[in-house]
Amino acid sequence: MFLGLALAALILGTDLPTRYGVNDLFTKIVDNRGEGEERLYGVRNARVLFRNVLRGGANNAYHRTDRRENQNPLPNDGLKNLCEEGFTDAIYLYSKNFKTAPRETECTLPDGTPGKLTYHNLVYNSDQEAILKKLRSRLVSGEGAVYLHCWNGWHASGYISAISLIQFCGMSAEDAVDYWNRNTDGVNQGENYERIRKKIRAFRPKTELQLDPETRDRACIIK
Repeated sequence: MFLGLALAALILGTDLPTRYGVNDLFTKIVDNRGEGEERLYGVRNARVLFRNVLRGGANNAYHRTDRRENQNPLPNDGLKNLCEEGFTDAIYLYSKNFKTAPRETECTLPDGTPGKLTYHNLVYNSDQEAILKKLRSRLVSGEGAVYLHCWNGWHASGYISAISLIQFCGMSAEDAVDYWNRNTDGVNQGENYERIRKKIRAFRPKTELQLDPETRDRACIIK
């Protein structure tokens, strides 16, 4: 029985570190040019954030067959590949060109059952609480997986990831700033980026969004 449940979780993408062989917050599953884990083609600079959440960018500028401007949502094949990997939600952290993307993507899961991914537009600097609530609901339920992304997978997704680690996993503010810095691939110098570091340091966890110890142990990569 336990083996069956574990296999189902793996197939449906809810134990991402096991599925993709990465058990830390820094190793990329997909690189800056969108290469790496072929099952996730269409994403960029993808890293594990929680057991059932990945963070990253969208592969538009380096797409093999449908290249376009970097400042866009996920390409359609990226949405379909996420759906087929058991992701039920993707969150685009900017608003630019979101109207061009499908809100829902249907697919067939590895076990032959139908799957569906819903694409949400929640902007990182104005919808912060809504994003945290959305993530929390998935961490609590453990159902499906979420892809949280900006354009490059560095700054906006890094900011939301940093405060999520503070909120849900008890990471300290300074460790969260270090986490943000390390996952920008060196693109972190200048006044605009210093503002992000200040926002991370100023973030205070919300009591009503805290996880219970059991859920925290299950969801968090760091302990």
